[in-house]
Amino acid sequence: MDVDSSMAPEADHDPAVQNQSTAAAAVEGEQLGEQPQSPVSPATQQPQSPASPQSQQQQQQTPVAGPRHAPTYTVVNAILEKKEDGPGPRCGHTLTAVAAVGEEGSPGYIGPRLILFGGATALEGNSAASGTPSSAGSAGIRLAGATADVHCYDILTNKWSRITPFGEPPTPRAAHVATAVGTMVVIQGGIGPAGLSAEDLHVLDLTQQRPRWHRVVVQGPGPGPRYGHVMALVGQRYLMAIGGNDGKRPLADVWALDTAAKPYEWRKLEPEGEGPPPCMYATASARSDGLLLLCGGRDANSVPLASAYGLAKHRDGRWEWAIAPGVSPSPRYQHAAVFVNARLHVSGGALGGGRMVEDSSSVAVLDTAAGVWCDTKSVVTSPRTGRYSADAAGGDAAVELTRRCRHAAAAVGDLIFIYGGLRGGVLLDDLLVAEDLAAAETTTAASHAAAAAAQSNLPPGRLPGRYGFIDERTRQIMPEAAPDGAVVLGNPVAPPVNGDMYTDISTENALLQGSRRLSKGVEYLVEASAAEAEAISATLAAAKARQVNGEVELPDRDRGSEATPSGKQISTLIKPENAGSNNIPSAGVRLHHRAVVVAAETGGALGGMVRQLSIDQFENEGRRVSYGTPESATAARKLLDRQMSINSVPKKVIAHLLKPRGWKPPVRRQFFLDCNEIADLCDSAERIFSSEPSVLQLRAPIKIFGDLHGQFGDLMRLFDEYGSPSTAGDIAYIDYLFLGDYVDRGQHSLETISLLLALKVEYSQNVHLIRGNHEAADINALFGFRIECIERMGERDGIWAWHRINRLFNWLPLAALIEKKIICMHGGIGRSINHVEQIENLQRPITMEAGSIVLMDLLWSDPTENDSVEGLRPNARGPGLVTFGPDRVMEFCNNNDLQLIVRAHECVMDGFERFAQGHLITLFSATNYCGTANNAGAILVLGRDLVVVPKLIHPLPPAISSPETSPERHIEDTWMQVLLLLTCLGPPDFCLLPCINLFSLIGLL
Repeated sequence: MDVDSSMAPEADHDPAVQNQSTAAAAVEGEQLGEQPQSPVSPATQQPQSPASPQSQQQQQQTPVAGPRHAPTYTVVNAILEKKEDGPGPRCGHTLTAVAAVGEEGSPGYIGPRLILFGGATALEGNSAASGTPSSAGSAGIRLAGATADVHCYDILTNKWSRITPFGEPPTPRAAHVATAVGTMVVIQGGIGPAGLSAEDLHVLDLTQQRPRWHRVVVQGPGPGPRYGHVMALVGQRYLMAIGGNDGKRPLADVWALDTAAKPYEWRKLEPEGEGPPPCMYATASARSDGLLLLCGGRDANSVPLASAYGLAKHRDGRWEWAIAPGVSPSPRYQHAAVFVNARLHVSGGALGGGRMVEDSSSVAVLDTAAGVWCDTKSVVTSPRTGRYSADAAGGDAAVELTRRCRHAAAAVGDLIFIYGGLRGGVLLDDLLVAEDLAAAETTTAASHAAAAAAQSNLPPGRLPGRYGFIDERTRQIMPEAAPDGAVVLGNPVAPPVNGDMYTDISTENALLQGSRRLSKGVEYLVEASAAEAEAISATLAAAKARQVNGEVELPDRDRGSEATPSGKQISTLIKPENAGSNNIPSAGVRLHHRAVVVAAETGGALGGMVRQLSIDQFENEGRRVSYGTPESATAARKLLDRQMSINSVPKKVIAHLLKPRGWKPPVRRQFFLDCNEIADLCDSAERIFSSEPSVLQLRAPIKIFGDLHGQFGDLMRLFDEYGSPSTAGDIAYIDYLFLGDYVDRGQHSLETISLLLALKVEYSQNVHLIRGNHEAADINALFGFRIECIERMGERDGIWAWHRINRLFNWLPLAALIEKKIICMHGGIGRSINHVEQIENLQRPITMEAGSIVLMDLLWSDPTENDSVEGLRPNARGPGLVTFGPDRVMEFCNNNDLQLIVRAHECVMDGFERFAQGHLITLFSATNYCGTANNAGAILVLGRDLVVVPKLIHPLPPAISSPETSPERHIEDTWMQVLLLLTCLGPPDFCLLPCINLFSLIGLL
């Protein structure tokens, strides 16, 4: 690598060597100023087994008070089949985590991987292989041996391999940046043998068995050549490049590339607020909800920085910097940082002047939920010296392991990996791992006290990690309840500021829209109410007759094969025996009155991320940890790794519809699936539903959705605001539960039910659907779904598809139990349901008319008007139906050792509403119901500690022009507007006209 010294950048020298000659070849002209300090060569490092008694004793002796301390690292003894498979000693490289491709067990399955690219493999005048310190230790260390090779570490097999992708690779480089976009790794910038690397974006596509290099075409000006900068994917959409050095000076500029908008182009941002100074060698990582944290770095005067800054996007498109809370334990640069949920894990780093971060601050965590920094010993309340001392280190060998700089880090689940780096003039080649056991826990003081008590009782041999390369023994599970077992309900959380492409939908704006709503006509509402009451009365009468006569409707298991209108044969399913429920330990719970929360709305001040509010607001960032058995651990890996299968109908549906930011109502109403594809989708989903019990047994964390009623746009907005069920979203961290009423009344029932079924097929263990009262042919024949099928698919195909989907509805589960403490259903407990076993005993498939009073109560009953109305009262929905009071709720909860009932079925103005002193919550997810109610929509997010957080969206303002009103729209599409007039009713607490009896207007929701 002999090159002219003039090709090396001139402005990146420390002052002490500013005038030094650069005659020898150099990858980078940066001087560490590092003194050899008893270097430990990779060959002599002793791996610290996480199962060793010493480390176990240290874990047990570490008290847990307040936010959890930074974890300790151990060496991974990875497998190398050939010497060249290992990356070898290097620094200035990148390490990027890439999710699995395909389904585990399938022929094309590829497990989760770490991709290592580039870096420097030698020091000028020093052989990395020899492991001897550079003779120029006091005069500065210069890097050499830049590479462009790619190495892959397979986490499941604990094996390194070198891969040779197709295509033209990037030039050799170090001090570059890399980030993952789906199953691709994006590389940019850096410095190589000939100076600064080009600014091109190179993409390593890892979707196939043989990876391939691509170069991304980007229009217009961009960040330009630079090194020592940071890059991260924010909000699963924006590729952000910040700071670094352009060969002349440190920078502070911010560039963004929208990966969802083509043609690609960089846009220079001018964020508001106080941002970082011009610096290089900082680190940045993006939290799962879109908050980017930048910390450390070295400024223009070669002074290491300790500050951390958050960058977030407002809903009006503005970006804003704010100083992150907490006291950093040490300034540092050339360190590594990566998010695990709400905790930013920082490791190593240099201090300049030949010093490195060496005490217990060499590993630090910024807990953005608690707003504090922690090192391996305690919460940091004042800056540390960063100097090594035996007292500060406490004899902990992990301090020596993480004493390094120019290394790289990546996270997979709750595991943090570190590779390589530089220490004392020696290039390192070790792979370290740590596990963040606190990643999914809340930061309330009470929950930490419970965690401390549990931690002190951990048996010997408890191991971090779930992938088997550390040990094969089963890990214990941290307690999942709050200290007193409380189910904590929070106040509503407005949409987060990041990544919003919509206009202002704030509360104030929503209130302004209320005066603009249009009356749909009282006579239509009365007519629709009467029609629904008549329909349910007939169904209820049939159910009563069957119950009185002692008739038992057996599941229809002998329908045989049927043909679609086009002649395709489809099979029907025989329901197997219900699987047994999970054995989840019981713990008493109560409704907590306060909680420390992370607010989604920061109002431009990230320092206010932590708030303590009455009535328990909590911003859940819970993440799933591995379960207690090998079988469930395998299921967890499937959750993390699952990708859509090739050439499947679910893949087509998800690719076409799951567009939280890009979906628009189709201009022409023709549905994109034919009846054969709907048959395939229903067959696949029915096969799954038939294997599930009538009452699902689910685990937290989980998101719960109420009525959607064909308002597909609201479903996309909720996915956009609070995470979507995809590998690019949060499906690896949290389950999804939908409480029924997917069809009718809205204009896109086909999109809604098709996407939910496709998600169920693709993520069968993590997406859950139960039945609502509109998942019945007798009901959705009257209120929009049947007409929509015919109008959008033609009469023959539409009627057939409607019948097929309704047969599928008969297999839907009927309720869900979460952690044995929260029951979710569509309607309520009515007069007849006293025990969960009554619901479990309902045999499926079951039609509404064949069902018992239990089924009718489950899908149709409502709570009374308020907590003062007890007992059973007539229900205005129709004869024979009842409302149940708070006394019935408490009786049911006591009978079944439950804390909370979550149900849907009623439109409530805030999207959620509490009843029975908080022991029942009504949830409604569709906004501005039927175009008249002006209500908010909400979901509930349940954390692992059973903290319940309502999250809201408000109605959008009326669109001036949209595809729905464009001239290209078919004239016959006006049927939907007429249908809305006939079927949509206002929410129970909204009186359309004072002179009209409110109960005469309430229809079936």
